[in-house]
Amino acid sequence: VARSTDAPPPVAAGPRLLPNHPNPFNPSTTIPFVLDRGATVRLTVHDVSGRRIRTLAEAAYGPGRHAVTWKGRDEAGRPVTSGVYYYRLATGDTVLGGKMVLTR
Repeated sequence: VARSTDAPPPVAAGPRLLPNHPNPFNPSTTIPFVLDRGATVRLTVHDVSGRRIRTLAEAAYGPGRHAVTWKGRDEAGRPVTSGVYYYRLATGDTVLGGKMVLTR
């Protein structure tokens, strides 16, 4: 059976959260994610105690690769301190997370 090499590679089922880059970072980092189909996305940043620091995205996204940038600031726009932070991507029933380090 011959296969065409022109076809795009299959997209994995469900959303995927990719590692932020750069990590560690200062002053900003990019958090990429991939959706296999359109979904409402909520991307948040939390401190080590689990307190939400910032909501980076809360909107409908189409299928494909997306990226959101965090500039190390809280909801009020104030710079946060150096340390470990967690990012959380929620789409429907799926919740994914990652860890990042801010160095000031």
